[in-house]
Amino acid sequence: MAKKTSRAKTKSGGWSIATRAIHSGEARRRYADSLMTPIVQTSTFTFKDSKHIEDYTKNGMEHFEYGRYGNPTAQIAERRLADLEGAEDCVVFTSGMSAITTTILTLVKSGDHIVITDDSYKKTLEFCQSYLKQFGIGCTIVPFGDYGFIEKAIKKNTRLIFSESPTNPYLNIFDLVKIKKIAKKHNVLTLIDSTFATPFNQRPLEFGIDLVLQSATKYLAGHNDILAGAVLGKEKLVEKIRDLHKSIGGLIDPHCCYLLLRGLKTFPLRVERQNESALKIAEFLEGHRRIQKVYYPFLKSHRHYKVATEQMAGGGGVVTFEIKGNINDAKRFLDALKLCYIGPSLGGVETLITHPALVSYYNYSRKLRYKLGITDTLFRLAVGIENVQDLIDDLAGALKK
Repeated sequence: MAKKTSRAKTKSGGWSIATRAIHSGEARRRYADSLMTPIVQTSTFTFKDSKHIEDYTKNGMEHFEYGRYGNPTAQIAERRLADLEGAEDCVVFTSGMSAITTTILTLVKSGDHIVITDDSYKKTLEFCQSYLKQFGIGCTIVPFGDYGFIEKAIKKNTRLIFSESPTNPYLNIFDLVKIKKIAKKHNVLTLIDSTFATPFNQRPLEFGIDLVLQSATKYLAGHNDILAGAVLGKEKLVEKIRDLHKSIGGLIDPHCCYLLLRGLKTFPLRVERQNESALKIAEFLEGHRRIQKVYYPFLKSHRHYKVATEQMAGGGGVVTFEIKGNINDAKRFLDALKLCYIGPSLGGVETLITHPALVSYYNYSRKLRYKLGITDTLFRLAVGIENVQDLIDDLAGALKK
């Protein structure tokens, strides 16, 4: 029997986010008087006697039965994430994509329809365009930021509006107030992937958004060593997602949850540093003669600067930019970097840079890439926590090449 064991409620005592990231979600005293959260490495949990079974099955007593239905280490991670996001409940997954696909499949059925913005993650768009059709679920892709178009795309059978904010790679910012008004008017659920923002910079639930997704692989864990995802929101909605999660089985293991909890302890410190460094780097790049264009939400030149500064505490740790020149110039720049690692992810303590045309869109024609805004000279820099001047010097040196 799959009993509810991950109710994400905690008393944070009015603490700041920096304190809650360390302490929320678990009891003051722990197993064996351990300071750190124990890793409960077991697939099966036992009962004391027949009364214990009945208390669990008939009286609703909280207890763990089988690893696919819940785990104490995972429960603490869920409670802490929910507290940081301001959510009633949370469920953790093996990856951000597992969280996205399970959530969408929970909320829609055959004959339903969803609306998704065109600036969403490539794999999310592929799932919605291709796989949902197999279940008879319609999908309309709409231009990001065109709220009139979004409203026109809503049909009688539309159940969900999905977007990221900020988006990848251009860091566009969804106006959460506007989209919630549209959704409320048409009685449609809203789902925001807030991975690039994190709950440190933005909490969509405070704007009335129904559900928030996080790829905890990135900033929340923060050390480029695990895969994890989470969906957060009202208990009633999250419980439905948890039920399907138990059947699909994309279960995160307890050791991974332990590493996620370890990463969360320094999460506010890291993101604050990444906010500061990314803004300085964006300003440096914007003033460099070899740079064509810089995209960063807290630059006044960004088209969503106003809404970003109104609903976010910081611009995040990603800076996207285009250099002047052609594909060969882009390769020379990439090869000349000494400090920044070439890699496709983000959110860790090491600075990573990726060239979308060569990595994520290598199998697309140049014409199609450009239609999607992926040019030959576009780069995405995921800023780590190194000394910011060292990073600027590395970028400056490579630009000279």
